[in-house]
Amino acid sequence: MALSTQEIVNKLWNLCNVLRDDGITYHQYLNELTFILFLKMAEETDYNNKLPEGYRWEDLKQKEGIELATFYRQLLLKLGTESTGNIQKIYNNAQTSIQEPANLRKIIKHIDELDWFEAKDEGLGEMYEGLLEKNASEKKSGAGQYFTPRPLINVMIRLMDPKVGERLNDPACGTYGFMIAAHHYILKYNDIYKLGDAENNHLQTEQYSGCELVGDTHRLAMMNAFLHGMGGNIALGDSLSSYGESIKNKDLVLANPPFGTKKGGDRPTRTDLVYPTSNKQLNFLQGIYRSLHTRGGARAAVVLPDNVLFEDGDGQNVRKDLMEKCNLHTILRLPTGIFYAAGVKTNVLFFERGTTDKTNTKNVWFYDMRTNMPKFGKRTPFTESYFADFEKAYTSKDRNKIKDERFSCISRDTIAKKNDSLDLGLIADDSITKAEDIGEPIEIAKEALVELTSITKELNAIIKALH
Repeated sequence: MALSTQEIVNKLWNLCNVLRDDGITYHQYLNELTFILFLKMAEETDYNNKLPEGYRWEDLKQKEGIELATFYRQLLLKLGTESTGNIQKIYNNAQTSIQEPANLRKIIKHIDELDWFEAKDEGLGEMYEGLLEKNASEKKSGAGQYFTPRPLINVMIRLMDPKVGERLNDPACGTYGFMIAAHHYILKYNDIYKLGDAENNHLQTEQYSGCELVGDTHRLAMMNAFLHGMGGNIALGDSLSSYGESIKNKDLVLANPPFGTKKGGDRPTRTDLVYPTSNKQLNFLQGIYRSLHTRGGARAAVVLPDNVLFEDGDGQNVRKDLMEKCNLHTILRLPTGIFYAAGVKTNVLFFERGTTDKTNTKNVWFYDMRTNMPKFGKRTPFTESYFADFEKAYTSKDRNKIKDERFSCISRDTIAKKNDSLDLGLIADDSITKAEDIGEPIEIAKEALVELTSITKELNAIIKALH
C-alpha cells in the first residue's frame, strides 16, 4: 500500500530513535538524513547521471558493516570536494556523526523499502518540508529559530503577490521557506507551459535568491530547493558582511532575520549602511530597504521584534530613514508564542521603496493581532484562519471604511511627535481590569475587613477571659 507524504515523514523522523545511542541530536540527524536521502532522491528523479559513478544509491545500499562505514565517509568526502554545483553545496564539509555501522545500515534499509510513488506524486519537496517542520517543532533541536510558521509565510506571500519575472530575495533565508512558498504561489497562478523561454529561464535561474550564514542550515536550504525543482541560488555567507552590498535591484524581499546582537557587540563589516549598529535586526532592515530598486513597485515584508519599533538612538535613526526612503504603509502586531522563543514579541513591517528618498511615508496603518488573542500552542494551533480579518483590512481599496477596532491609522506627523516610535496600534487588553470595574471588589474587601476585625475582637475577649 502506498504511503502518504505525512506517513513517510513520520517514518523517517522516527528513525532518529535508531541513532540515539550514538548521541546524535535531531538537527544532526536531519543533516545525516539529507546526505542519505539525496542519493535516494537522485535515483528517484533520474538525477543519478549528475553523481560520479560508483558513488550512487545502488553502491551505498550494497555495503555492510565496516566496509559500509568506510565507504560512506569516502562518499561524503568525494561529493563534497570533487562534484560541482548544487551537489557540492549540499555535501560541502559533510561529516557523519553515526558511529555504529549497523545503525547506518538500518536507516539505508528503511529508506530503500519505502514506497516513494505517492510521495513523488504529492511532491518530494512537501515530504522534506514536513521533516524541516518536525525538526523546528522539537524544542531540543533548537531549529525553531530557522523556521517561520507556515501560516504566516503563506499570508505574507499572498499579500506581496510575487509575479513571474520579478527578482525575490531573502537575506537570512534559513531553510528557504519564503522563497519556496513564493514559488508555489507563482506556479499556482501562472501556467508555466505558456511562458516564453526567457521567462522560464528567469524563473529557474534568477527569480529567487537567498543567503544563509550557518553551514548546516544552508545545506538544508539547498536540499529543499532541489526537491522543489528550483535553482539553488543560495549563498553561504553573511548578509551583514561585504557580500550583502551585492544584494541589489530586488523587486521583493521576504525575510525573518535572526534576533539578537552581533557577537561581542561588533558592528557589521558591510560599509553601505548609514547607521551601522550591533543590533542585527536594525542592520538587516537597512540592508533590506537598500536592496530594493527605486523604479517603483519594489516592496518588502519583514518579521521584526518589538525592540526595532521603539529602540532609541540608532533605532530611531533607522526608522526615520526607512520612513523617508519607503512608504511604511502597514505594521502587523503578531501574537506572542508563535515562534520557537515563546516570549518574543514580533511584527511584520510591510513597505514599498519610493522612487525618491524623501517623505514617502504619510500614514502608517497598524493591525493588532496580539491583544486578546488565544494562547497558541499544541492545544490551539496557529492557523491561517486567524489572519482573515487582517487580510480583509489590508487589501481593502478604502481602508478608512473598514470597521475593525484592531485596525488603526496613525499619521507620520503624530509618529514624529512620539520620537519616531512605532510601538503603537495596540488595543485595550481585556485581561487588565479597568478602574471603573473594581469598585464592587473593593466594597466586598472592606466588608470582609470589618467582619475580620469584629471576629478578632471577640477572640481577644475570650482569650482574656480564659486567663
